Amino acid sequence: QKLPKNLSPNPKPTISDYPDLRKHNNCMASALTPAIYAKLRDKVTPNNWTLDQCIQTGVDNPGHPFIKTVGCVAGDEESYEVFAELFDPVIKDRHNGYDPRVMKHPTDLDASKITHGMFDENYVLSSRVRTGRSIRGLSLPPACSRAERREVERVVVTALAGLKGDLAGHYYSLGDMTEKEQQQLIDDHFLFDKPVSPLLTCAFMARDWPDARGIWHNNDKTFLIWVNEEDHTRVISMEKGGNMKRVFERFCNGLKQVEHLIQERGWEFMWNERLGYVLTCPSNLGTGLRAGVHVRLPKLSKDTRFSKILDNLRLQKRGTGGVDTAATGDTFDISNLDRLGKSEVELVQLLVDGVNYLIECEKRLEKGQDIKIPSPIVQFRK
Repeated sequence: QKLPKNLSPNPKPTISDYPDLRKHNNCMASALTPAIYAKLRDKVTPNNWTLDQCIQTGVDNPGHPFIKTVGCVAGDEESYEVFAELFDPVIKDRHNGYDPRVMKHPTDLDASKITHGMFDENYVLSSRVRTGRSIRGLSLPPACSRAERREVERVVVTALAGLKGDLAGHYYSLGDMTEKEQQQLIDDHFLFDKPVSPLLTCAFMARDWPDARGIWHNNDKTFLIWVNEEDHTRVISMEKGGNMKRVFERFCNGLKQVEHLIQERGWEFMWNERLGYVLTCPSNLGTGLRAGVHVRLPKLSKDTRFSKILDNLRLQKRGTGGVDTAATGDTFDISNLDRLGKSEVELVQLLVDGVNYLIECEKRLEKGQDIKIPSPIVQFRK
């Protein structure tokens, strides 16, 4: 829990304070050393957030032997500066060499630049783009007080009431929903799940659940905003079928309108030129963007080259049930792997080109023709 304002952390850290990370497979455990721990252990951010609170989720959850998790969270925007000696190497590890001390992150929300953004719907079942946004001046979910969380909800919901046209919609408070209504939204992939994930529970983000949490969506349920889950907001554009360009256009238009409405009320999003948009988990810095499709690939998915093709295209596969579901069967959730170092337009175009290549491979295999592993995509420009 958050330390009381009148209580300082131990001013004389010793090696006995250092966590046992010998069996851990996460970026935090790789970056943290006794020397860094001793140096940062007694520091606090202006919101009284400590190093131990940053790393608690990674200490409690060693990760998977074959899947390297992140293992730390920020409690506020200042965490990334106060604890930079930990966060910088974690960012570099998670984002394949991106150095936040010397590199700048590009931002581009011009959806008109996307080409070939209509997928063959014999293969692509649905299309989705999501990101997160944080309200500057308020603590992030791991550290926010009850009052701050309610203020996030008030600021966001008041702004969203100003959306017009095909973006107009309503806010639904989690506390006012019945159990059945909540479960139906979860089953339809509209609403975040109940707080059972280690990230939410061990990183203090599930306190007072479900107070000041909810979902806003437009009348067509194609533009959604989660409030106070892992981030202040999670913004989602989605629809059935393969029209990724239209999904991204709605995403960009909605984000710009939401930002404008929030700025009109004297608030702004957390952003800087090194880290891009600032979010709770270092894995979502930069764009915070995940563009994905549910795509059927019965033949390609059985080909031994499938994983290598995905790696070279900078794509990742998941099960269609979400982040923690196994990629089994012949239908997959395919999305961009990167978040930081490339703009939103670049990442969506990368996803578009990559999925079109996967579909081309599937069609070739259907005809008994051979396929090729593409050359690796360059991670980012320095």
